[in-house]
Amino acid sequence: MGPVSSQIAPARHLSTAVPLAGRPFSTFLDRVPRWRWLAPLLVTVLAAALRFPGLGHPSSLMFDETFYVKDAWTLLNLGYEGKWPQGFDDATFNAGHVWGFTSEAEYVAHPPLGKWLIGLGMLLFGPTDPFGWRFSVAVAGTLAVLLVALIGTTLFRSVTLGTLAAALFAVDGHAIVLSRVSLLDNFVMLFALLGFGAMLLDRRQRDVRLAEDAMARNGAPPSGWGPALAWRPWLLTAGVAFGLTCAVKWSGLYFLAGFAVYSVLADAVARRRAGFPGWLPATIVRQAPATFASMVPPALAAYLAAYTGWFLTSGGYDRNWIATGGGTRWTGLLAWVPDVLQNLWHWHAGIYAFHTGLSASHPYATPAILWPLLARPTQIYYRGSGAGENGCQYGYCSEIVWSIANPILWWAAVAATLYVVYRFARIRASGDGLILMGVAAGYLPWLLYPTRTMFQFYAIAFEPYLLLALVAVLGTFTGMLGEPPPERVARPARAIAAAFVVVVVLVSAFFYPLWTGMQTPFWFWQAHVWLTSWV
Repeated sequence: MGPVSSQIAPARHLSTAVPLAGRPFSTFLDRVPRWRWLAPLLVTVLAAALRFPGLGHPSSLMFDETFYVKDAWTLLNLGYEGKWPQGFDDATFNAGHVWGFTSEAEYVAHPPLGKWLIGLGMLLFGPTDPFGWRFSVAVAGTLAVLLVALIGTTLFRSVTLGTLAAALFAVDGHAIVLSRVSLLDNFVMLFALLGFGAMLLDRRQRDVRLAEDAMARNGAPPSGWGPALAWRPWLLTAGVAFGLTCAVKWSGLYFLAGFAVYSVLADAVARRRAGFPGWLPATIVRQAPATFASMVPPALAAYLAAYTGWFLTSGGYDRNWIATGGGTRWTGLLAWVPDVLQNLWHWHAGIYAFHTGLSASHPYATPAILWPLLARPTQIYYRGSGAGENGCQYGYCSEIVWSIANPILWWAAVAATLYVVYRFARIRASGDGLILMGVAAGYLPWLLYPTRTMFQFYAIAFEPYLLLALVAVLGTFTGMLGEPPPERVARPARAIAAAFVVVVVLVSAFFYPLWTGMQTPFWFWQAHVWLTSWV
């Protein structure tokens, strides 16, 4: 018997790595080996070219940068988020007076990892340089494009389709703006995407192990529960990645829970398709506990590691809650829990109450039910100038940072995702299921809180999966995935797909000045308002 890699073909029915079987049509990117690495690198360079130039403009704190940049700076200096004195406004910070914070702890509503990462940029370039404020989010957004390329190539077994998914992500407005503003959501997207990639590799490894079992049986029918799949390093990696997602924002918990459940169900389906009669008890008794052990403890460890500064210092919020008489120690079965963890739990209980009760009004607040429609994109920054002011050479000028996705790309991706839902219901292609799990984990939980204050740009967390769904549909449409259509159908389909990509690029070029705060005539800004709800 030869190497495993040469023996997998007879068990190909076990593989669930692509939305539809086969890849009958390929481009030069797929036929020339060096393009497997060169194409993702080139599209990553494109992403960097759209994110880094002019990153320090505007040179003032924008939107919630007022919280996260200041918190990041105090984290670097205190190990926890410190409070700024009353009256210390953004203009003072913008002017370079960054040492006004106190050692008193600030109450914060999000875990510290994203702010630690923002602080790295400030450490490299200084706290007074707006480029430094935003450097880390730009790096995260650029790396995410590379990840989409690698994930798409693996998922579809096509360099062309993987590169296309990454290129669409590189030129999209949500992705560009969230890579140029120092908010936390880009880090949520990046770590969740890392977890998604690890899940994909775990599935591939699982399929190989089931194929090895089939070969070891040498044609004998499957029996019992099937092979034990306990040690799964990629599943553990996914747990760490989703734990880091939670350490940026608690919405990462939905990715952890969603993909843990998905992993168990996908394993059950794989065992059933492989013919093991004990697939159900194997899933319940063996696989579910193993999956929990592989994902949840690593996720918890990664989450707690983000609080290292809080643990190692004594001034953090609620750090001495029990010692100062703020509360009493737990008793009974929980009496063994150290005071420091009880203090952390109390702080987290307050954060949970804050998030579930958050319903403050905001002119750009948008309920999640409207996100697929792109009904109310967020205006991050705006400055108007009259003729001669701030270099304005027109009657009136605008500088805007507008977190709006490329509308053509966004609406097409949403429509494609709906089609993938329909297709998955019909043929249960698990590559489609993996993509849909990414969308569901990032989007559906927000529907449970219709009165909570939320914004359209939260959708960046699941946008990569919308684009993967779009590329899956384009691949099927053009004959690059699934059964190839007749050439008389495939040729015009490829022309239509190419024309769509060209239109997307042109629309991105049209919107790019409004994604990056460039000064434009006011009429130019008005020409981009396609729906009345956008302003």
